[in-house]
Amino acid sequence: MSRSARTDPRAPPAVAVVGGGAVGVTAAADLAARGADVTLYDRSTLGAGSSGRAAGVLYDAYAEDVDAALAARAIERFRAFDRSLPGFSFTPCPYVIAVREGDADAEAVPAMVDRMRAHGRAVSVVDPEPLGERFPIATGDLAAAAVAENAGWCDPASYVAATGERARREGVAVQTDTPVSLAGDGPELLVGDADRRGAGRGFDAVVVAAGAHTTDLLGEAGIEVPVVPYRVQALTAGLGEAGSAGGEAGSAGYDGPVVYDEPMVYDATAGVYLRPHPTGLLAGDGTEPVPADPDGYDRTGDDWFVESVSATLRERLDVVGPDWAADPTGPDVERAWAGLCTATPDGDPLVGPVGDPADRVFVAAGWQGHGFMRAPAVGELVAEGVLASLDGIEAREPASPWIDAFDPDRFDGDEEFDIAEGMSVERRSGE
Repeated sequence: MSRSARTDPRAPPAVAVVGGGAVGVTAAADLAARGADVTLYDRSTLGAGSSGRAAGVLYDAYAEDVDAALAARAIERFRAFDRSLPGFSFTPCPYVIAVREGDADAEAVPAMVDRMRAHGRAVSVVDPEPLGERFPIATGDLAAAAVAENAGWCDPASYVAATGERARREGVAVQTDTPVSLAGDGPELLVGDADRRGAGRGFDAVVVAAGAHTTDLLGEAGIEVPVVPYRVQALTAGLGEAGSAGGEAGSAGYDGPVVYDEPMVYDATAGVYLRPHPTGLLAGDGTEPVPADPDGYDRTGDDWFVESVSATLRERLDVVGPDWAADPTGPDVERAWAGLCTATPDGDPLVGPVGDPADRVFVAAGWQGHGFMRAPAVGELVAEGVLASLDGIEAREPASPWIDAFDPDRFDGDEEFDIAEGMSVERRSGE
């Protein structure tokens, strides 16, 4: 049972982390590195949920101070892990925010960039013509654009796997294929199969980082949180054979697959993002702003999504492999899939203690599609916050590392709200 007081203050605090996605494995590893006795539970395998289906687009281009600071710390750790975490690599790559002519959001771009720069972010407004000269993307239809230099991409599955190994090296007991539930007084963490034929186990703290299953898991303990899962989609595609006419990013005489190296692009008007991928590129949007069943949603990409994104790619990348771009059947989609993101009423996550403070239950959920890119920073925040709480530091005290804007208690838990697109100029600008 999660206790109101440590049974033995001289012993390392016993902490359970529920959820083996990017945030969960990072929090587990960081807790163990700070001396906690950690057990990580996942109902399936590490990264089998949203993290394993994430896009891996990473940037620090935020206008709000809290978001900018978290993203900067996350990028810093991603870069450090590239040098120190076996099996993980971070690829630096500029990130372009593009808004088409006729889109009212174009007027917001300069002010958005000013706010980002005020927080020390390396972002600049760029006119479409020089942008097209710098990068192999079409810019003739753009009204405004910005380039974030401190950005990059990675393979999310490799991060989760590598961080999971780091957690094991730090002493974390990793229990996969092990569903748990919160029930009874305390609450009690019930460890066992889904029909509750399990054994109760006590911890000094329980961290719920269960993504789309967060609401159901906490609900078992009578804790209501307004975290709603919704469906998003992505695909990978090859750009075809360049041939002598197309070439590698337009170079004459090259024969072989088209190579796309940079930049990452967010076409804000179309709502489509893209990044380099070892087989060509990865692209996505496909947000469905309706609640999704975390156990019963369709995991395959929809035909309408593939057609819509393919059309945007043909428009935005018409200088990369011209034969492919002019082909109405292109690109060569290799795989299209769906995953789940989680929304909250105000678009900010819930990170911190929930329920009765004496129960020592903590939540980290509600990322609006930005969870993976902030995982290194949020996992670190969770580790520091949990240990501070176990030392008796209340969440609202000056010494507490918890972030007020993410306080789960800012909601009653039963709010009804519309799901909003997490990746947009409006949200990024902080308006």
